[in-house]
Amino acid sequence: MTDRLKHKETAALFTLMVLGREVPNKELEEVVGFTLTGPERISLNKLGYVESDRTGPRRSFVHLLTDSGWAWCEKEMAAGGPPPQRGQSPLASALYVLLGGLNGYLQRENKRLFHVFGTGTGTPDAEPVVEDAPAGTLEERIRVAYRELVKEPRGWVGLVDLRPKLGAPANEVDAVLKELSRAGKVHLVPEDNRKALTAADHEAAIRIGGEDSHLLSIEAL
Repeated sequence: MTDRLKHKETAALFTLMVLGREVPNKELEEVVGFTLTGPERISLNKLGYVESDRTGPRRSFVHLLTDSGWAWCEKEMAAGGPPPQRGQSPLASALYVLLGGLNGYLQRENKRLFHVFGTGTGTPDAEPVVEDAPAGTLEERIRVAYRELVKEPRGWVGLVDLRPKLGAPANEVDAVLKELSRAGKVHLVPEDNRKALTAADHEAAIRIGGEDSHLLSIEAL
């Protein structure tokens, strides 16, 4: 069950989710008829769902959905929304039926919300470049690719840089990385600087322990 948010907060999160990039207050008002300011902005910032910065000559707010915000949207969709109440808008009820259907599709196709909406800072139609796969098992290829990319012993390598060198489907890479992580052979962690993450970084991330990890380190090569 997700944190139950106010209607405006929920609307803001879903809008930022669909737009999939930094959104100024002016654009929010043009798209959905309201801005994210005051207690709603403060609440979403404190919860860690939205990052808000003042930009431009008028120092107006620009908002970006965080990884935690994406996770909240996924959980909210899976939860099916609040129980129907007397006087509840039929449109709100229908929205959650629609979101539930989208969630079912994502589950069947083993996709994440970011695969659908998180293209605001990337190129949605670009096919990922996959290099010819080196010989050996997938674990061996991971180690080879890590050695080629790492700049210092036990350094961190971005999964966005590692994956194209493996020549394997994402789900197969995920399965091997999770097994290596459970065995303590590799370390997977999130990127601390969320603002530095691109759409490609989000897509290359692996879900470990309820959060997305973007970086890999291998102690013994």
